Amino acid sequence: MSSNKIGLIIIGRNEAKNLELSLPRLSNSLQAVIFVDSDSSDDSVSIALANNVDVIELDMSKPFTAARARNTGFTEITKKYPELEYIQFLDGDCELDPEFLEKALVHFQQDKEVGIVVGRNRERYPEKTVYNTICDVEWNTPIGEIDGCGGIFMISRDAFDSVKGFDEGIIAAEDTELCLRVRKAGYKISRINAEMSLHDANMSSIKQWWVRSLRAGHAFADCRYRYKNESEKMFVKESQRSWVFGGYFFLVITMMALIDWRFMILLSFYPVQMLRIRRGLPSRIPEYQRTPYAVSCALAYVPQLFGQMKFHINRLLNRQSRIIEHK
Repeated sequence: MSSNKIGLIIIGRNEAKNLELSLPRLSNSLQAVIFVDSDSSDDSVSIALANNVDVIELDMSKPFTAARARNTGFTEITKKYPELEYIQFLDGDCELDPEFLEKALVHFQQDKEVGIVVGRNRERYPEKTVYNTICDVEWNTPIGEIDGCGGIFMISRDAFDSVKGFDEGIIAAEDTELCLRVRKAGYKISRINAEMSLHDANMSSIKQWWVRSLRAGHAFADCRYRYKNESEKMFVKESQRSWVFGGYFFLVITMMALIDWRFMILLSFYPVQMLRIRRGLPSRIPEYQRTPYAVSCALAYVPQLFGQMKFHINRLLNRQSRIIEHK
C-alpha cells in the first residue's frame, strides 16, 4: 500500500525554525506537499521552496483563519493532483512522523466507514516549560473511535468534500466543528495507536497561557451559539463551567473588596477543584503532568470567561472576530 495517494497540506506563519527542521524529514512517497503561508515575515516561504514544496501565499486583505488556510490548500492541491484520495493536514509548528502515513492508510482500508484518522501528537519539548507540559496532556487523547480531534489529522477526500471543508468563519475549534459535521455525514473518526507528530507550542509565559485559554473560551461560545438549535450541540458543559466558575471568581473578589476581605476563604474552591480534576485524570497521563494540568484547568475558567464575553460582544456589535494567537 503506497502513500502516493496522500497529499500533505501545511499551514503556518513565521514558522521558519520549525519548517527548516521538519520539511527535510518528510516522506519521499508523498505525492504532493503544499505550504499555505499567512503573511510570514521570516524565511518560511524560502525554506519551503528550497525543499521543493509548493507555496500558496494567502491574500491577507481578507480575514485570516486557520480554516481558510486549510480550505485554500485543499482546493489547490486537489486541483493540481486530482488523483489524491487522502489529505494529511499539518501545522507549521509540527513535524510529521513519516510512518504514520502508511499506518493511517491501513486503518482507512480496514474500515470503510472511517473518514478521519489521527494519531498521537506530542510536544517536542514537554518538560521545557510548564505550559508545554499542559499542551502535551491535551494531545494525549484516548485510542479508538472519538468525537473530534485537533487540526492535525488525515481525512479522506470523500469525507472532506461531503461537508464542504472547514467553516472559514470560525477562528478557533474549526477542527472540532469539522469533525462534528463529518460524523453527521456518516463517517467515523478514529485515533490509532501510532505516533503522528511532534508539536512545538513554544509557550514560556503566563500571558501566552492566558491568550490561549481566552481563545478556547471564544471557541466555546462561538460553536455553542452556532449549534444552539441543533440536535447535537457543542461545548455546552465547557461554556457553562466558564460562566459559573469564572464568574464565581469575580463575585468573590467583589465581595472581598466591598464587604470583607475574609470572603477570601471562598477562593479555596479552586484548590479543591484542582484536586478533583487531578484525581479524575485517566491513567495514561504521567504523574509529573497531572498537577500542572489540573491547576491550568481550574484557573483557565477566568480567561475562558473573557473569551466568551469577547465573542458575544463582537456578535452583538456585528463585528468580525479576528484570529487570536498566543505566539
